[in-house]
Amino acid sequence: MTAVERLPAALARRIALAAQGFADPRPAGPVGTRQLNRLTDRLAVVQIDSVNVVSRSHYLPAFSRLGPYPRQALDALAGRRHTVFEYWAHEASFLPVRLHPHLRWRMAAVQQEAWGSMTRVQRERPEYVAALLERVRQDGPLRAGELQEERPNRPGSMWNWHAGKAALEYLFFTGELTASRRTAGFERVYDLPERVLPAEILAAPTPDRPDAVRELVRTAARALGVATETDLRDYFRLTPSDARTAIVELADAGDLLPVEVVGWGRPAWLDPGARRPRWIRARALLSPFDSLVWERPRVERIFAFRYRLEIYTPAEKRVHGYYVLPFLLGDELVARVDLKADRKAGVLRVQAAHAEAGVDRSRVAAALAEELRLMAGWMDLPDVAVVERGDLWADLGRALGVLPIPV
Repeated sequence: MTAVERLPAALARRIALAAQGFADPRPAGPVGTRQLNRLTDRLAVVQIDSVNVVSRSHYLPAFSRLGPYPRQALDALAGRRHTVFEYWAHEASFLPVRLHPHLRWRMAAVQQEAWGSMTRVQRERPEYVAALLERVRQDGPLRAGELQEERPNRPGSMWNWHAGKAALEYLFFTGELTASRRTAGFERVYDLPERVLPAEILAAPTPDRPDAVRELVRTAARALGVATETDLRDYFRLTPSDARTAIVELADAGDLLPVEVVGWGRPAWLDPGARRPRWIRARALLSPFDSLVWERPRVERIFAFRYRLEIYTPAEKRVHGYYVLPFLLGDELVARVDLKADRKAGVLRVQAAHAEAGVDRSRVAAALAEELRLMAGWMDLPDVAVVERGDLWADLGRALGVLPIPV
């Protein structure tokens, strides 16, 4: 029996960071389509979220890894170039079009995979759903906002959809419609796949579910570098039974290597092609929905960094702030900042800044100040301001050369 390799925790952390694109230096010149395509193919899943306190979340992973780039170039991958497509993967996400055939099993299993109002509208009003599909077929792309439907009165609900939106989402989930683009207001525009996706992708054969899931797990392993079964399953939100079967088959084929990571306390799997860098020299602010940090137990396991998104926590009970971005320096998460882009005032505002225990605060503040200036410039915000909240604001204010704003 082959011995299971034992990986030091620090090496596992560097492997994970390299797999996510943080071992490479940022490009020295302009960032364009080639680099963005390479990054989206590496990550495989770029999560979409509507919160725009700092920036739409899907723009941030490329900035974190590549530095400033034209956001319209990323828009073009899904809009004009169609090298990525939008679908439900981890959550609503952009994915390389090569994965479209491998998600058709989910489209076909809509009754088991989808939820709530989507399946209800199809069950209760199938003729209405069919009529909307025919309308798109005959009249072209359609937004839910164009439909004369009354929104239900469900205050506080994230899924407060009217029947037309639910029907369009059902058709989107089944793959009968896809997203041709997003509007300036971030509304999804629905169209027929044959008018949006490359013909060769649509013509590609549909794998059986086990084969498709195996490819998704293989893709997740490449994006994660080293991972537990839960990590691999979570990347594409697979069922435990599907994921376990795929992992066993990939391991038998040598496409996953069993490893033991010191301190993890559970079996792990290594991508055979994963890089093993001796060091990581990254500097990045991370979206809360970045694939490096979206699975909170993995973040705690790898970085000893307990991270929670407090958007839905009452203000008086928040510990670190409303929209908090972890700060990666080298191969460690060393701080977290609550950021707000005050576009009207032209300011990137640090609402709170907290350092992790034991870090060199002057060094962290200096590096964080550089990254904040870089982000502000990318977002066309002339200034960075710091509020007197947290335990890092004084060091950060000095590093930025600004007077902090009293609470």
